Amino acid sequence: MECVIFIGIQASGKSTFYKERFFATHVRINLDMLKTRHRENAYVMTSIQTRQSFVVDNTNPTKEERAKYIEAAKAAGFRIIGYYFEPDFHTSVGRNEQRTGSGKVPPVAIKSTISRMQQPEPEEGFDELYVVRSGQGEFVVERLVQE
Repeated sequence: MECVIFIGIQASGKSTFYKERFFATHVRINLDMLKTRHRENAYVMTSIQTRQSFVVDNTNPTKEERAKYIEAAKAAGFRIIGYYFEPDFHTSVGRNEQRTGSGKVPPVAIKSTISRMQQPEPEEGFDELYVVRSGQGEFVVERLVQE
């Protein structure tokens, strides 16, 4: 069982990465879709109780925000895997411009998330930690933490 935590600014490719790598195997938990922390927590707890692997597809910029998922999942015996989407403001703003409707966020929101971003560290409780960079139309993934 895995608890996968995405860490990255808006429009960094997190949801696309989920669709490419985890769609068939992991439940996607996304605050934008669920609208409230209460619903998000219910999905996390249900995934843990049913021993279903899941991905937390949010920005998760701070250690404190990540800790709530890590603590609950680790206590239930889940492996904790982090994917840090290396911030690239200009690329993210460009991707954001391609969005429509509620998926589009103001550039100031992206700047705000960058200013709060704390790079994840193994000491937070990650069993595996990766950095994800956007290459020419593809993701480049590099492992940062060995088992």
